[in-house]
Amino acid sequence: MNIAVIGGGSWATAIVKILTENNDYVGWWMRDEENVMHIKKYHNNLKYLSSVELATERIDISNDLNHIVSNADCLIFAIPSAFLKSALSGLEVDIKDKHVFSAIKGIVPDENLIVGEYFNQNLGVPLDQIGVITGPCHAEEVALERLSYLTVASTNADMAKKVAKNLTCDYILTKTSDDIYGTEYAAVLKNIYALAAGIFHGLGYGDNFQAVLVSNGIREMKKFIKSVHPIKRDINGSAYLGDLLVTAYSQFSRNRTFGNMIGKGYTIRSAMLEMNMVAEGYYAARLIREVRKENEVKMPIADAVYKILYENRNPKKVMAKLALKLS
Repeated sequence: MNIAVIGGGSWATAIVKILTENNDYVGWWMRDEENVMHIKKYHNNLKYLSSVELATERIDISNDLNHIVSNADCLIFAIPSAFLKSALSGLEVDIKDKHVFSAIKGIVPDENLIVGEYFNQNLGVPLDQIGVITGPCHAEEVALERLSYLTVASTNADMAKKVAKNLTCDYILTKTSDDIYGTEYAAVLKNIYALAAGIFHGLGYGDNFQAVLVSNGIREMKKFIKSVHPIKRDINGSAYLGDLLVTAYSQFSRNRTFGNMIGKGYTIRSAMLEMNMVAEGYYAARLIREVRKENEVKMPIADAVYKILYENRNPKKVMAKLALKLS
């Protein structure tokens, strides 16, 4: 099975690194032609995880999307959700016969769809050919080859096992799931809660309070996911609670970092410019609010983050009110 990764950021780079442990061929598309040439010559991604030496003899890297997609049986998308539609604008190859896995932790703007739904409804990919790759896993720890865990979700159990096998190596352990909706929504929501954790940290709240915030976050996540896709699932599993914990607490979490800057008084624009990376929680806060219009679920944490990011409310006042609602 030929697998290709679509995206040029840190998570895409980490997935390519993992795949080259098990495969003699890995397709890799990124938009930046200059970076493509750099990787071919120097065997590392200059912009992301630059310390990682890539086995370029096993990688077919190109900025020609149609070339990479044509040669792949399975596509793994690792592009910020806000840029997915623009990245696909030049796609001329029909992907209805491809297996499509999302490693994207966001909702497609304007569509208010999780990535799997977008591929199904807009590009005609059958649901049993769609999957999700989720953590808890940070690209930076993959680069350091620290033991990490991935969950591969698909309603097609055989395909989930095949992709999981391709991602398993000395420093990556995998498990499979059939909960494509729950795992993908959890990956979206945990970024909102990590952003909240960062704001509170920037405002000076301590570890004791953070524990209360995260425990409320997982309950809020459980209610929302149950409302949109009510099946039996263990919300305390690594793909749900585990991914939330690492994103809310880790030094590598861009959403926590972004929130921390907002809590310290940065404007949204200045925080984005200084990070030079996409914090998916920013977009997710608005889009989850739109999705919720059809579901009567109380989500005080998500509401507080939305007010700060999109209504220009004072973070100190908003979070002080929220703190009184948590238990």
